[in-house]
Amino acid sequence: MAGGGLATSIVVFAVGAVLRFAITVSTYQHGFNVHTVGVILMIVGAVGAVISLIAMMSMGIGRHRTVVDDGRGNVIRRDDTYV
Repeated sequence: MAGGGLATSIVVFAVGAVLRFAITVSTYQHGFNVHTVGVILMIVGAVGAVISLIAMMSMGIGRHRTVVDDGRGNVIRRDDTYV
């Protein structure tokens, strides 16, 4: 399923961003910037949420109406809601 691959990609991206921007290693200072981690995770979470909403909308979530007329005055209507 594509959703699992997307979630894994988002997590790997977030970990890479944390390693790049939030961890400082140098001869003068080293450490872990918690505020930068928070910003990275909020941005990645928002992007993931938007991508998930777009994917849900494009997968055909909606309604379908079927109308059958047998030619003798009998009309059958059926509304289907599907995900």
